[in-house]
Amino acid sequence: MIPFLDLKRQYETIKLEIDRAVLNVLQQQSFILGDEVKHLEDDISARFESGCAIGVSSGTDALLISLMALGVGEGDEVITTPFTFFATAGVIHRLGAIPVFVDIEPETYNIDPEAVENAITERTACIIPVHIFGLMANMSPIRKIAKRHGVPILEDAAQAIGAWQRVEGNKAYAGALGVTGCFSFFPSKNLGGAGDGGMIVTRDPDLAERVRRLRVHGSYPKYYHHTVGINGRLDEIQAAVLNVKLKYLDEWVRKRREHAETYRRLYREYGLEAFWVFFPHEPEGSHHVYNQFTGRFPKRDRLIEFLRSREIGAAIYYPLPLHLQPCFSYLGYRKGDLPQAEKAASEVLSLPVFPELTEGEQETVIREIRGFYENEV
Repeated sequence: MIPFLDLKRQYETIKLEIDRAVLNVLQQQSFILGDEVKHLEDDISARFESGCAIGVSSGTDALLISLMALGVGEGDEVITTPFTFFATAGVIHRLGAIPVFVDIEPETYNIDPEAVENAITERTACIIPVHIFGLMANMSPIRKIAKRHGVPILEDAAQAIGAWQRVEGNKAYAGALGVTGCFSFFPSKNLGGAGDGGMIVTRDPDLAERVRRLRVHGSYPKYYHHTVGINGRLDEIQAAVLNVKLKYLDEWVRKRREHAETYRRLYREYGLEAFWVFFPHEPEGSHHVYNQFTGRFPKRDRLIEFLRSREIGAAIYYPLPLHLQPCFSYLGYRKGDLPQAEKAASEVLSLPVFPELTEGEQETVIREIRGFYENEV
């Protein structure tokens, strides 16, 4: 069996440190917004040059609180991609704002800057580019568009902690280019906790203060509420686990990138180009962190069933783009409106890429894929 993700392998390599960190929190009996959270916030802020960092309860709440802090509300339009996890658009809807979906670039799966430009109206309140699968969206033109129209950018960097790209000649980390950047620490992420957790980063100290208040029901000082927030705090146990794992993030990303190169070598050796298989694209000047290794595969649905029959893990992110989800039918989108997102949703498949994966396991994955297509011809 080759799992799609094996968190037990990771845990075994750092078990003593994780157990010690969690036990320390239990001994201290301080569970909410304590020293561990502060330590994590300080390290994230310094490491990714992102200004203030504020720990929150999940990546979803990072997005929600950011929009609340920006004042996005009833009737506002928020431009984003339909090819992403549901939370990106779900938080827009929850605030009474209107998700405006635009198409993606076929090679990167990220939002198309030209489509963003064409979608801006006088009601546009925010742009949310998503750095999908660990590859940053093309931020240089998006920033120019946002500046020209006076619209803030909220970066959904849930899958892209540590990713970077060259913007105007300078190295810029995911999350540090918008008015806020949002991270998720869901266990499957490159930096994953032992449950839910998230982080908001911003260079605006006033906005950071609004975020801090919103994560504790809008309270400041305690029990005095000038605004209505949510219960959106990061707890100490999650922060303790993340403080241990953060030390290993660079090494884990290095291994993911090595696995990506191994897949590309095996792709050539096994001649998968003959079957119209396409592996992930990494544009020049971008540093992909491969939260997922996602390619395009003809006969994708039959392929994944074949791999599962061989006990090989694979996953589909995402099988139905958001503009075609039943809950968003009120927006009036129809099949064919966003063809690149729809085509990607019908073809993409993610292969195992977790750091502890072995080269032998990777070769088995590719050999089985080659065998599938040989039998399909």
